[in-house]
Amino acid sequence: MAGKKKPVIGVTGPDKGGFIAWFFTAIAVRRAGGKPRRLRPEMKRKIPVLDGLIIGGGADVSPELYGSEEIEKLRELSREKKGRRWLRFIFFFVSFGITLVRKLFSLGHLAGPDPKRDELEKKLLTNALERGIPVLGICRGAQFINVHLGGTLHQDISAFYNETPKAETIYPRKEIIITKGTSLHQIVGSDKAKVNSLHNQAVDKPGDGVVLAASEPNGVVQAIEILEHPFVIGIQWHPEYLPQIESQQNLFREMVRLAGEGTPYPKA
Repeated sequence: MAGKKKPVIGVTGPDKGGFIAWFFTAIAVRRAGGKPRRLRPEMKRKIPVLDGLIIGGGADVSPELYGSEEIEKLRELSREKKGRRWLRFIFFFVSFGITLVRKLFSLGHLAGPDPKRDELEKKLLTNALERGIPVLGICRGAQFINVHLGGTLHQDISAFYNETPKAETIYPRKEIIITKGTSLHQIVGSDKAKVNSLHNQAVDKPGDGVVLAASEPNGVVQAIEILEHPFVIGIQWHPEYLPQIESQQNLFREMVRLAGEGTPYPKA
């Protein structure tokens, strides 16, 4: 992109916490040739004109947005897990330092709904879809895209892991199956991938125009996309924490390329 203006990529996040996720996402966008801009609900400055949008991870999407109610036991479980995890993270500080830092600076997937953030991302996503600019949803972001388009979510996916334990790690230890013929398949270059896992919720009913792009063997949805749009992809994992894996960084590269050139990603 030499000689061209760097495309501006908006990256959403919470008002409190979320710095580590923003930091790694910003690095990935810069490596891809883009200009990241952090967007939060209570930001004072005017939102710039965006060439691309990344809806980041964090708090749960408000259940009211997809006609459901928050499960009380999830709030109780979150409080219990926080206590146990703090002890575990401190004990394993040396070997799991990055995870500890993320918990210190981010609300993470244990946070409850954030209506103000929902409202901000609703406006941003509506505008992005109308203008046809590329959109990448990460974890909560994937769920929000689906809900925005009329889909629903599993609020608690623990029941899917009766046979095998649920992975919860920033390291690429979960294997997923990618649907052939999707943009995600072309970008990653394989029908399988090893990814990290930090989520407790997932897509249930797909929204209008949404197709499933990846899943786990147990059926938990790991990625969605809109085939009629040049680039709207939602993924449950965090590629920003996998800078060592080229195929994962290709997600940011392709997004920034499209944001800068306006060229639709070729379909199979």
